[in-house]
Amino acid sequence: MTRTPALILLAAGTLLTTVGCANEAILHKVTTAPSPSAVRTPPAAHASPAAAPVLTPAQAQAALITEADLGAPWTPTQGTATWRDTLLKAKTTAPDCQRLLDALYADELLGTPATTQAATTLDDPDDEAQLRYQVAAFKPPEVDRTLAWLKTLPQKCATFTATTARSGTQTVTVTEATLPTVGDAREGLHLTLTGTTPEGDRSTLTVDTAAVRVGDDTITVTNGGLGNVPVDALGQASEIGAQRLTDVQKQGRVQI
Repeated sequence: MTRTPALILLAAGTLLTTVGCANEAILHKVTTAPSPSAVRTPPAAHASPAAAPVLTPAQAQAALITEADLGAPWTPTQGTATWRDTLLKAKTTAPDCQRLLDALYADELLGTPATTQAATTLDDPDDEAQLRYQVAAFKPPEVDRTLAWLKTLPQKCATFTATTARSGTQTVTVTEATLPTVGDAREGLHLTLTGTTPEGDRSTLTVDTAAVRVGDDTITVTNGGLGNVPVDALGQASEIGAQRLTDVQKQGRVQI
């Protein structure tokens, strides 16, 4: 049967309409943005915690004690004490006791400082004593762990022997040192190293050492000598030093 022109035109129109709707549906699918409820906001980046503020080098220097704080006969040092190499540079078989000797010889009772540090050394020529005083920044949890370890040494290292290259075998005793109640945490030790010199003379080295944490900073004091080491020097240096460090901290600190 032959189609009439009208029917042909109607069929063509229907086809165009169908194609147009399909194209519109495709276009709509491509260009329509998702609804706001479907958009996921990426999680906010977590800001890194601010680093703890620390003393500037000038502030650490200002927190040191001086010979004027301790009074006569203390003076600025004239050089490293000879007993440091002859007696403190020693070996022993007990790990904790060796760690203590190494720390005293290196003047790092708490280990290597994390940031700013300043130190001074004073001599007492009357008693042949030498005092080293240091201000440094350590992480408080690490300091507290070291202080807890120091507290165990009067039991772990009450008496032991240590061998030196120049002064033979030394008998070492370790007891707790009495400190004033200063700072946030503190610990002190009193050591004696007794032996015989190469000339056959009896010798005794006395070493008093302490560490005090004041907030995020610490002070360490080591006072030693072959004579009568002043018994009050350790406590006096700790008390004056803790107050001075507190005063310096109040001046403001640097954010790193």
